[in-house]
Amino acid sequence: MKPETEVKTIKNQKISPWLGIGLLLAILAIFSLSFAACGPAPAQVAIDTANLPSEISIDEAHQLYEEGVFFLDVRTQEEWDDFHAPNSTLIPLDQLPSRVNELPSDEPIVVVCRSGNRSQAGRDILQDNGFEQVTSMSGGLTAWQAAGYPIQ
Repeated sequence: MKPETEVKTIKNQKISPWLGIGLLLAILAIFSLSFAACGPAPAQVAIDTANLPSEISIDEAHQLYEEGVFFLDVRTQEEWDDFHAPNSTLIPLDQLPSRVNELPSDEPIVVVCRSGNRSQAGRDILQDNGFEQVTSMSGGLTAWQAAGYPIQ
């Protein structure tokens, strides 16, 4: 016999419906196992606002923002007018030393700016004036906006 004649096809053969159901269940099991291996999304870690680090990421800042923490923007009025985080307060950095009395001294404050540099200076001004629950946001509002966080 020639090798070609030994090849068999299943074109006209009947296949049990149970075989189709078994294959479907096997595919579904593999699919669900692949998602289970990924695990659940990581839970957000609670940030201790009584002991804030000197600087936090935009993601950590957003978490605090969602919790209603006071956001202080130290950019210029013109920058603020271009865009800002909703419900934040503007006190330009050059005015901050003379306006610290306008800020809540008994609650956490996240200081923000465009790129993260002025917010560090603003944080330092507040700490020098007795504010203990204050941090700055690294990356600034440019990174905040790029991450899709709220902007007005």
